Amino acid sequence: MKANVWHGKNDMRVESVPDPRLLNPRDAIVKITSSAICGSDLHLYDGYVPTMEAGDILGHEFMGEVVEVGPGVKNLKAGDRVVVPFTIACGNCFFCEQHEHSLCENSNPNAWMAEKMWGHSPAGIFGYSHLTGGYAGGQAQYARVPYADTGPIRIDDDLDDDKVLFLSDVLPTGWMAAENCNIRRGDTVAVWGCGPVGQFAIQSAWLLGAERVIAIDRFPERLQMASDWSRAETLDYERVDVSEALREMTGGRGPDSCIDAVGMEAHGSGMMATYDRIKQMMRLETDRPMVLREVLRSCRNGGTVSVPGVYGGLADKLPVGSFMNRSLTLKTGQTHVQRYMQPLLERIRNGDFDPERLITHRMRLDDAPEAYRMFRDKQDGCIKVVLKPWLH
Repeated sequence: MKANVWHGKNDMRVESVPDPRLLNPRDAIVKITSSAICGSDLHLYDGYVPTMEAGDILGHEFMGEVVEVGPGVKNLKAGDRVVVPFTIACGNCFFCEQHEHSLCENSNPNAWMAEKMWGHSPAGIFGYSHLTGGYAGGQAQYARVPYADTGPIRIDDDLDDDKVLFLSDVLPTGWMAAENCNIRRGDTVAVWGCGPVGQFAIQSAWLLGAERVIAIDRFPERLQMASDWSRAETLDYERVDVSEALREMTGGRGPDSCIDAVGMEAHGSGMMATYDRIKQMMRLETDRPMVLREVLRSCRNGGTVSVPGVYGGLADKLPVGSFMNRSLTLKTGQTHVQRYMQPLLERIRNGDFDPERLITHRMRLDDAPEAYRMFRDKQDGCIKVVLKPWLH
């Protein structure tokens, strides 16, 4: 089969690799019909996530048709259309029983690596380094799906791929980011980053009762989408001092909740941005926390900070004193995708979300290396790329 394969920093290649096969009774093999490039894939592309190995297949947002199931999978059969969650979860452990699927105790075979890095291991993740299991990802023509009786959700034929593909990650991630804010009616929510997760976080905040949503970015096409589609007030951080602008817009108090939908490769200007870039280049810190610093300082006293943006390791100069002295609440985490797929599918059917509008580019799997460059460099108004593995 064809697959998009990592060979090093900024080096992706579409190559012929062996087809996946069933390894365990609860496995399924899925013929992939659509696979997206996620913003967090760019951290792999740019070389900031450790334990990648040449030959790793990328991609964790995918869906397709079941072609084979193991004897332990009773709820799926060949021919079923499914969306596959990016988090791999057994369904039986302590955390899965709490519906905290991204913390599954059994799905990361390399848990010892994660424990050395983070203290404890999260769940396995498709196509996201050996730190999270070394699983082959979904930017390919086929994928093996472990614990297939727990993860994938069946999709009826009346819904096109483009309507439901983002149930695999960015739609539940945006929803959980807003849910973590504990929004009350009348609240003001500020969202840093108007990429796919940011757009869905904005829309979710409205649905959860926010009175105002303010979106921060610098790319015109993203700010335009946040304004026109997601109905947010917008701030261009290259034109205004964001913290000052938010204070003005909220009568000096600050937003009730702030969402960092950017993560470890945040951009900025000034001395701190230069400091971060130098330390990151010298591998003295893994993450550039420009946005996280600003979020922590901008949130109102007693407010909530939600962080769906991916951070990988160590970050410097975080304002811990501001966080502690102002009684902020911080909520983070990889998304418990399995918890949200069915209710969000119903919201898509009800018209609360129209995920298809997020897609700016549809490309062949063969064009994946070009798509990564375009997405990373924000060329051609690129916000979301969907790859079609069988398109010639």
